Amino acid sequence: MATKERLIIVGGDAAGMSAAAQARRMRDDLEIIAFERGQHTSYSA
Repeated sequence: MATKERLIIVGGDAAGMSAAAQARRMRDDLEIIAFERGQHTSYSA
């Protein structure tokens, strides 16, 4: 059984979400996990 690759994003601000969006455009098979210590993440990406 093959394992799925994961991308861990630390920080849910605009830069973190932009990185996640760019990674999703490049690799739609990645599991993307974002960690943010505050209550809100950015939706501006």
